[in-house]
This record gives sequence, structure tokens and C-alpha cells, in this order.
Amino acid sequence: LIITARRAGPLEALKAELEAAHGICVTVIACDLGAADGAEALYQAIGDTRIDILINNAGFGGHGKFVERPLLEDLAMIDLNVKALVSLCHKVGNDMVAQGAGKILNVSSTASYMPGPLQATYFATKAFVLSFTEALHEEVRKAGIRVTALCPGPTGTEFGAVAGFSSNGAFDNLSAKSADVVAFGLKALDKGRAVAIPGMVNKAGAQGHRFLPRWVLRKVTASIKY
Repeated sequence: LIITARRAGPLEALKAELEAAHGICVTVIACDLGAADGAEALYQAIGDTRIDILINNAGFGGHGKFVERPLLEDLAMIDLNVKALVSLCHKVGNDMVAQGAGKILNVSSTASYMPGPLQATYFATKAFVLSFTEALHEEVRKAGIRVTALCPGPTGTEFGAVAGFSSNGAFDNLSAKSADVVAFGLKALDKGRAVAIPGMVNKAGAQGHRFLPRWVLRKVTASIKY
């Protein structure tokens, strides 16, 4: 198992926890995937190691009116949520096609199904991830590669704190357990599903665009208190 994130300390702690609990070998690669050469640096660090499953989970969000937010912060969000994911899918995906097998799980969101006032860039990046992943799923499935977009709703991670809405709002009240979301996503990946939405509430919410006008969805999303 290869794990990567910016902070080496938490990664080393996770490595020790996983190795002790499961008797596996974990490799830590501290890397900023949002940097211009982040995806390439990770790919080079992996070297000749065969990758059977790629999970693109790195990402962050942000809250506030787009024109009032720091532009560089939203551009960094695009770099991590979109560019790094696309780069790793291309690099590792080519290796998987050459070896005739592999699985890719891209973490999108129920946010991908609707516009997101006060989280405009984040919702847009997740819409990209969903569309891109569905297309990639279809392109490589005959080559023996399974590609799935996991679209959870609010989940109990550090995401809310980083995005700026971690105190007693809708995000906290609706958050699912991360372990449950992970198990659901991996099961869907094994089954070769293109899209996986955990939870009946999330499934229903993701279908809002089929029954409500876009202007209603915009207003509903904008009214949510985080």
C-alpha cells in the first residue's frame, strides 16, 4: 500500500497503525499533489511498482462568495481537485492498460450534480470529476480497467474544517462515517460500477436535478447553513 499527502507526520502515524492492524507493508510518500509537478513527482517516486488500484481522494473545498475569495486559493483547488487527478489517471491508467488490469476510484461528490453558490469552484471541480470519470470508465472498460466515481455526501473527515464550515451546521448533522463510505466505494469499484452514491438520502439528493428547475437548485444550495 502506498499512501501520499502533504504532511509526512500523519502519514507515518497512519503507516504504523495500518501495519500493526493488518500485517501489511505501507510505503509513505510525502508529496504536494497540488504543486505544478506534484503528480509527476509522485509517479516518479512510485517507480516500477505495479499499481493495481489507484484511489484519487486528494482534494479540498472552500466557502464564501467567489468574487470575495482569494483567487489563488480557488486556482489551487482546481490544481488539486482536477489537474492532479487527471494527471494520475493518465499516467497510471496507461500502465494499467499495458498490464491489462487495474482499478481507479475517483472521489467526486453529490455536489457534482448541482450548482453550488458559496462553494462555486468546489462544486464545479466535482462536476468535472464525475463527468471525466464516467467517460474514462467507458473508454477503458474493454481493456480490463474498472473506473468508478464515488459521490458521497457530507463525510466525517477534515474536509469541513478546511473548507470553513465545521461547527454544528448541515455538514456536521448529515455527515456519514468515513469507513462506511470507503467500504461502499470499494465494493462498487469491484462490481465495475461507473458511479457510486452511498446512502438513500444522498441518492435522492443527487437526483434533484431531474425533478427541480436549475434555478430552484441554486437557491436551495445557497440557503444551506453550514
